[in-house]
Amino acid sequence: MTYVVTENCIKCKYMDCVEVCPVDCFYEGDNMLVIHPDECIDCGVCEPECPAEAIKPDTEPGLEQWLKINADLSKSWPNITQKKDAPADAKEYDGMAGKYEKFFSPEPGEGD
Repeated sequence: MTYVVTENCIKCKYMDCVEVCPVDCFYEGDNMLVIHPDECIDCGVCEPECPAEAIKPDTEPGLEQWLKINADLSKSWPNITQKKDAPADAKEYDGMAGKYEKFFSPEPGEGD
């Protein structure tokens, strides 16, 4: 099992999860984070820290697309180990439907 960052992270990009991760398995994209599945130790401390509830265990049904996205992008996006501020408009996007189709960006973020 591993944890997976899902659609609700897009344009919210809260980083509370990064701060508590004991193995630094988060990677930063332009407008979301992903978890490297081979680095995640399945501790679960990140899941309750996410204000957008965007982190899920990969055992939940229907997350195959997100597991692939996390695995693929964590190979090319920079590692992030320090919490940064969320976007100023993050609350406006929290819970919005269809964020992947509307806003997903495959571009990398800045990392540490």
